[in-house]
Amino acid sequence: MNEKERMKILFLCTGNSCRSQMAEGWCKHIKSDMIEAFSAGIETHGLNRNAVKVMAEVGVDISGHRSKHVDEFKDVEFDAVITVCDHANEHCPVFSGRTKAIHVGFEDPPKLAANAKTDAEALDCYRKVRDQIREFVERLPGALSN
Repeated sequence: MNEKERMKILFLCTGNSCRSQMAEGWCKHIKSDMIEAFSAGIETHGLNRNAVKVMAEVGVDISGHRSKHVDEFKDVEFDAVITVCDHANEHCPVFSGRTKAIHVGFEDPPKLAANAKTDAEALDCYRKVRDQIREFVERLPGALSN
């Protein structure tokens, strides 16, 4: 596929700090030949340092990403917008008619890690979600037709 044939996919989350950032990172890492990936939030919360850390463990560098508001992409025609958390799904803005909107919810790593007794235990929560997101991204773009 050439540049013009790649699908444009936006991963949307509440704060564009963790799940949507990991999804964008995975997509750029393993699907860049067929997908041009972006991520944004309906708010901006900054980049989650634990998300950066667990992605680096598997060779995906998202340290240069920044938390972006969905309004930054209002002029981009996406093939698909994938909401990765329930809150973003409920508050997802309307995109052009040709944009397919789907919801694939993943648990919130910071919330999962809230009761962790050690840093290692907390990071395991991030790893679990990181790996679930990778499994989903590996099925793209086919997973969009479900």
